[in-house]
Amino acid sequence: MGLDIKICGLKTDEAVAAALDGGASHIGFIFFPKSPRYVDPGEAGRLRQAAKGRAIAVAVTVDPDDVTLDAIVAAMQPDMLQLHGDESVNRVADIKARYGLPVMKALALRERGDLEQIKPYIGVADRFLFDAKPPKGSELPGGNGVSFDWRVLSELDASTDYMLSGGLNASNIAEALRATNAQGIDISSGVESGPGVKDVGLIKDFFWAVRAAKSADAA
Repeated sequence: MGLDIKICGLKTDEAVAAALDGGASHIGFIFFPKSPRYVDPGEAGRLRQAAKGRAIAVAVTVDPDDVTLDAIVAAMQPDMLQLHGDESVNRVADIKARYGLPVMKALALRERGDLEQIKPYIGVADRFLFDAKPPKGSELPGGNGVSFDWRVLSELDASTDYMLSGGLNASNIAEALRATNAQGIDISSGVESGPGVKDVGLIKDFFWAVRAAKSADAA
């Protein structure tokens, strides 16, 4: 099975093009107002047109209410919803039923005990995204550029479908792939020249690093 790659927090045509040309399987648009990567639902709807037939367009939200999600889904027409807040199992199930879209539930990890929080969501969430717990004082649940100890994932059931996130970049992606059985990877701040500013060159470098890591692993 190939490796899924999600470039998240996109806001410009140039960044979307770089992600798609590099081979991204998923592109993400963030609808959390406090994030420097926030994008208006209408603009996301325009940008995601380039991904049709090429990649899965993901709407990333944090504890959204139905009114907010209604507006996002109507304007963007996403292929998938990512819930990056404290959404309960019942809330995830309700959102899936309301919109008929697959849901990726983000969970923050730091130590092995944090894996327990995954169990209730199994069979409800279509996929998981494992991110690092945000540093103290951060208002952002993700996109903080910090990673967690990937070794904690060694105790995870091999059948768990997840994307690895948190502090990934061209320099450490080979190590991350060696240390985990991630079926997908998610990157945002690791391809930015500043908060919320995607760098086309860094996006290209990241895809090159992923290809190099996969080639080395196959050798």
